[in-house]
Amino acid sequence: MRKTMTPPEARMWVNLKRLRAQGYHFRRQAPFRGYFLDFVCFERRLVIEVDGQHHGEEAQALHDARRDATLATEGFLTLRFDNPSIRDHIGDVMDHVLRTLQARPTRSLRDHPPHEGEGE
Repeated sequence: MRKTMTPPEARMWVNLKRLRAQGYHFRRQAPFRGYFLDFVCFERRLVIEVDGQHHGEEAQALHDARRDATLATEGFLTLRFDNPSIRDHIGDVMDHVLRTLQARPTRSLRDHPPHEGEGE
């Protein structure tokens, strides 16, 4: 688990924390099923991944696809945003995140794993 965020991750985190006022709670670098999720809202089963340049490489893309499929079997939807999108179009990114959150069903508290790692 990384403690230091990249600048795009930090920008995304600041914006995701603003959604708390609307009732959406994200955790960062949350462990789940052997993975560390960049950002996750367990209540809505939504994962946000910030993808750097290496995610375009074939081996990493295959790993990401397997990971996303594993998460999907648990009811999670993964949204992936590349660094330039976060840097240059954060408003559009956050609009997409908010629309997705609003469309996702709410899970009960018993469906959430115990809190570990970052969450505040």
